[in-house]
Amino acid sequence: MKSKKTCAQIIATIGPASREINVLEKMMRAGMDVARLNFSHGTYEEHAKYIRRIREAAKNIGKTILIIQDLSGPREKTSGGHQFHEGAVKAITEKDKKDLEFGLSQGVEYVCLSYVGNAEDVKELRALIKKAGAKTLVIAKVERQAGLDNIQEIVKAADAIMLGRGDLGQAIPMEQLPFAQHKVIAACNKARKPVIVATEMMLSMVKNPTPSRAEVNDVAHAILDGADAVMLSEESAIGKFPVETVSMMDKIVHEAEKHIKQKFSLL
Repeated sequence: MKSKKTCAQIIATIGPASREINVLEKMMRAGMDVARLNFSHGTYEEHAKYIRRIREAAKNIGKTILIIQDLSGPREKTSGGHQFHEGAVKAITEKDKKDLEFGLSQGVEYVCLSYVGNAEDVKELRALIKKAGAKTLVIAKVERQAGLDNIQEIVKAADAIMLGRGDLGQAIPMEQLPFAQHKVIAACNKARKPVIVATEMMLSMVKNPTPSRAEVNDVAHAILDGADAVMLSEESAIGKFPVETVSMMDKIVHEAEKHIKQKFSLL
C-alpha cells in the first residue's frame, strides 16, 4: 500500500492488461484511485466483467474506487486512429445512449461525454440520466475547438472536466496544446471543479518498465499547473507494465504535490 494518499488522483483505464483481480489489487495498492472503462472498445459482457472485478478487488483491499464510463461519442476512424466526425450535430450518439443505459444499470459513478462542444451537450446527457432515475455525475471531455471556445459554460454545466489531449492535439496546432491545457485547468480551478489531464502521459511504459524524462515532466507539470487527476489509457489497458506505470505516476504526483496546494477530489 502506498505510504501516503496524494491529493491529486490517478485514473487508470482497465483493459486486457489489467482485467485480472490480482493485477487490479496491485494497481490499487500502487496508487490507482479511479477506474475508467473506454466504451469505444469492448462488449457489454466484457465491461460487466471489468466492473465486477474492479469492485471485488476494491473490496478485497478496503479501498473506494470510482468507475468512469467513457462514452465514445461521434468519432470516425482515420489512418492514425480516430477523430471527431465533423458532420455530427450532437455530441451524444445513438450508440452512446445504448451504452449509457448499460452503464447506469451497472451503477457507474461517472459518465464521461466525449467531444463536448457546449453546455447543451452536457444538459442533454443530464436529462437522459435523470429520465433513467439515476444521479450519476457527468464529466465533460474537452477535445475539440468548440469545447475550448465554450469552456466557461461547459465547466459551469459539468461536474468535472477531462482534457482529452489526443483528439485535441489533432483539432488545434500541436504547439498550442500546452496553452490550451493551461486554459482549461485554470477555468476549472476558478470554478472549483475537478479537472483531469489525459492521453499519452506515460505512453512509453506501454512497452518499457520506466518512463521517459519528458513523460515525468509532463505528469509533474500537469499537477503543478493545477490538475486534480491524471489519467492512464493504453498504458494500463494494454501495456506490459500496468502496475509499474501506476506506481511511477504515484511517485511523480507525490513529488509534485510537495510544491502545491490541495486539489479538488472526485471522491
